[in-house]
Amino acid sequence: MSFIADTIQSVNSKNRKALSVFLTAGFPRKENFVELARSIYDAGADLLEIGIPFSDPLADGPVIQNSSQVALANGMDLHTVLQMAEAIKKSAARPLILMGYSNPIIHYGFERFDADAANAGVDGLIIPDVPLEEYDDFFGQSNTGIDRILLTTPTSPKERIIEIDRRSSGFVYCVSVTGTTGERNHFDERTLANLQRTYHTLQNNKMLIGFGISSPQDVKQFAPFCDGVIVGSAMIKRLMNSREDALQLIGALRKACDEG
Repeated sequence: MSFIADTIQSVNSKNRKALSVFLTAGFPRKENFVELARSIYDAGADLLEIGIPFSDPLADGPVIQNSSQVALANGMDLHTVLQMAEAIKKSAARPLILMGYSNPIIHYGFERFDADAANAGVDGLIIPDVPLEEYDDFFGQSNTGIDRILLTTPTSPKERIIEIDRRSSGFVYCVSVTGTTGERNHFDERTLANLQRTYHTLQNNKMLIGFGISSPQDVKQFAPFCDGVIVGSAMIKRLMNSREDALQLIGALRKACDEG
């Protein structure tokens, strides 16, 4: 198994759910982002997802869109993201995943990006706007060992989930709801049924649930249907207030995951 899969398995073996935290690279400030990322690990994150800032992040809600705009205004580019990833990995023995859109990576050159990401110590890659049908054309025959983490949605039929499970490595990212990222106030029975269906369909990978998770209550509600959770918009929103606020949220989510 991969480092990501091994980490999730290790967490689950202790009857805990894995906690993955999303940060936008260079937000809220560029100069201390690496130190911020390290503090997120120290606060209890099992995995860290670093978002590559992009001017048109279609799958992201307004909170993450705004963080991307701030990061770009701070002077972030893909080369700097990779430098930050390398610096973070030098002092953190936990998985680091890059999440971004295809356009900046194509502009950078995928083969060059793939090699530079591997050299930086990146463990996984999530590119939500590359559909399953374009997987081979985009990723080619890469052999760097970086996990390609694919996404399911509430509208994914069983046959597609099976194929995503076959192609994905590290884990399968299960999008909890239709629409963009952002905090939700309620998850209905249909949402929970879809999560349960997807969870029981997967045979090859662990499943982490993302989109809308913002509280310990969300973690406890989703715990029966996943191996871990991903928190994004709620983390970015709290970073707008203060780092202390964000770290307190991680502590609360960590406790809920440990009880999961």
